[in-house]
Amino acid sequence: MKPLKLKAAYKDYIWGGEKLRKKYGKETDMTPLAESWELSCHPDGLSIIDSEEYKGKTLLEYIEENEGCLGTLCKSNELPILIKLIDAQDNLSVQVHPDDKMAKELEGQNGKTEMWYVVEADKGAKMTCGVKKDITKEILEKAIKNNTVEELLNTVPSEKGDVFFVEAGTIHAIGKGNVIAEIQQNSNVTYRLYDYGRIGKDGQPRELHIEKGVKAANCRKNKLREMPVCSDDTRILGSCEYFTVKEIKLSGSKSFVADEKSYHAIVVVDGEAEIKTKDDAERIYLGETVFVPANMGEYVLTGKATILLTTNQNNWYVGFDV
Repeated sequence: MKPLKLKAAYKDYIWGGEKLRKKYGKETDMTPLAESWELSCHPDGLSIIDSEEYKGKTLLEYIEENEGCLGTLCKSNELPILIKLIDAQDNLSVQVHPDDKMAKELEGQNGKTEMWYVVEADKGAKMTCGVKKDITKEILEKAIKNNTVEELLNTVPSEKGDVFFVEAGTIHAIGKGNVIAEIQQNSNVTYRLYDYGRIGKDGQPRELHIEKGVKAANCRKNKLREMPVCSDDTRILGSCEYFTVKEIKLSGSKSFVADEKSYHAIVVVDGEAEIKTKDDAERIYLGETVFVPANMGEYVLTGKATILLTTNQNNWYVGFDV
C-alpha cells in the first residue's frame, strides 16, 4: 500500500471566486470556482486518484477494491468523511444541516457535522456559527420570514488559523473573504434558511427550505469546544465520532504511522512537503490532498508546511458549557 494523491471534483456555486485556481493549483475552467471536493466518495462529486497504479480510478473504487483500507474503527466500508476547500468571494447562505436521524428519514443520506479551518481571510472577513442566545423555533421561523434572521446569529471576525466546529443542527454561514478547509461527514444535505434575496443562475430566487431547516435547527446557544495542544508543533482542531483533525506545523521531518485502526487524510494548507515511505517519495504542494490507507505503516513528512491530518480516531475530545 502507498499514499494516494487525489484530484478534486469542483463546484461552481454563485458565491465562489478565483483563489482556488490561481493560488491553490486547481486545474479547471469552471467559473466561478467555489469548492474543490478534495477527498470524496460522495456521488455528487468523486475525487480521482492521481498516483501510479490506481491513477484515474475514483477513491470510491479503490476503497471497494481494498478491504480494510479505512481501518477497524470505521463502522462500514464507507468513507465517513468528505474534505473540501472552499473559496467564498461572497457570503454563503444562512443554512443548517440535519443530524443523522433526520437526514436518513427525509433524504436517505447521512447527517452533516462539519469543522472549518480558516486557511486565509481577507481583512474584515467574518463567520457565523450558532445563535447569540437561546430562542424558540417560532422566533426563528418568524425572523426568517421577516428577513431579520441575521440579527439572531453569532457572527464573529475570522483570521487565518481560526477553527469553527459546526455540529449538525447549528445555524451557520461562511462569510465572504474566507478560504477554508472543511472536514465534514460524508453528506450533501443542506437546508437554506436565508439567502439575502439573491437570484440564481436560472434567474429565479434560490430555493429556501424553511420548514425542514427550522425543524433541523438547534435554537440554543452553542457550546464552546477547547481542544488540547499536543506539542509545540501540533494541536487538535476538532474531534467527534466521525473524525479527528490535527494541525501540524512542519519544519523539518516528522514520522507518522498509519496503523490498522484508521486511514490518514493529509491536506497541505501552507507551504509544501514531501511524503516518504520505505519504497516511495512524492512532493505535495499547497492545496493538495493525500489519502494514506490504514495499515500502511510508517511514513515521513519533510518540509516547511502546515498540514491538516484527519483520522477516524476520536479519543481526544474535550468540551465544556459556557
